[in-house]
Amino acid sequence: MRSKPDPLSMAAMAVTVVSVSATAPLTAAASASPLAMAFWRNCLGFAVLGPLLLLLRRREVVRVARGERGVLRREQWRPLVFGFLAATALALHFAAFMTSTRLTSVAMSTALVATQPVWQALIAAGQGVRSSRRTWVGLALSVVGAAAAGGLDIRSGGTALLGDLLALGGAVAQAGYTALSERSRADVSTPLYSTFTSLVCGLELLAVCLLAHIPLTGFDRSTQLSLLGLLVLPQILGLGSLNFALGRTSATTMSVLLLLETPVAALAAWWFLGQGIKPATVPGLLLIIVGVTVVVTSGSAAQATAQQIRHRSTGIAGIPPYPAYAPYTPQPLPIRRRLTFPDPAGRDPRVDWAKHTGDDSPTVTLNLPTYHGAGAFDTLLLRMPHNEEAEPNLDSPA
Repeated sequence: MRSKPDPLSMAAMAVTVVSVSATAPLTAAASASPLAMAFWRNCLGFAVLGPLLLLLRRREVVRVARGERGVLRREQWRPLVFGFLAATALALHFAAFMTSTRLTSVAMSTALVATQPVWQALIAAGQGVRSSRRTWVGLALSVVGAAAAGGLDIRSGGTALLGDLLALGGAVAQAGYTALSERSRADVSTPLYSTFTSLVCGLELLAVCLLAHIPLTGFDRSTQLSLLGLLVLPQILGLGSLNFALGRTSATTMSVLLLLETPVAALAAWWFLGQGIKPATVPGLLLIIVGVTVVVTSGSAAQATAQQIRHRSTGIAGIPPYPAYAPYTPQPLPIRRRLTFPDPAGRDPRVDWAKHTGDDSPTVTLNLPTYHGAGAFDTLLLRMPHNEEAEPNLDSPA
């Protein structure tokens, strides 16, 4: 178990929340097109991640470039396609979210895009993953809160309603990015995958800007400062402090803390942009935060319950019951007071195969944050059991 967060970890959490919360106010303060802002954010992010990747993961980049990791093998085409689809979903998220900050208030935009875990749970349910009753309660609370918060915009219509719909579309696109990333990250590290998605996302946004004749240069001073702030705050400080904090505290705690982005961003928009919060929308915004918190924490509770059930079903000497779908039937073990396996290669196969039950559906885990596509994190643990001993050591020298 992880110990109580120390002052350094708490400082990293605070820096993460403040840095991430600056995304919407900085975008709203700029005068350039939101699509141009989205392009330059990914372009600058790639310019920072690329050299760091070559410095820290040079061997991996060389092996991928030479094909030594089998990226273009027939069985690897599907993860590669999912990677391009994930980058496309990320581009749609940036375009929808950053545009929504211009059409509706910063508070509404950040609150609606924070419903990403709710849509992720719905995508997982559509894939046959069982969700707990607590997850569905949180989903219902979020939907009611979104309807209540957007009630004024629904009645008035116009650009505010369009901004709310774009924010929801950005949340759906971000959930799709997370689900697609889980399917594509079978053989790629997080730094390489983040650099790859930033490159593809930036190229796609560049193509859209060129086709729509959106200017990419000639920005005023406020837009230039906003782009610099997007690079320094959410892209560098936010991602760096988030990775640091995840090594010292639980991911569920970070997911809940990142929901503070809505009030912090609203406060920043009020202080720097003069945007106020309509009193009628406050209950709905709070209900969205409560609902998403319930959804996020339910994933951790479901995983802990599954581990306890699996532990209680353990057989003699800690070996689970042998499932019927295992590849072969082992010889009966001799009765001993204490079972030992001196040779790891000859261990009983029930230990590995019992990790996945063919009759039961896997449980979705929604506990790692992916704030506005800044990085790829494993949020869905739905992998089939695999034999680690059969995989080559990719980091060993050739």
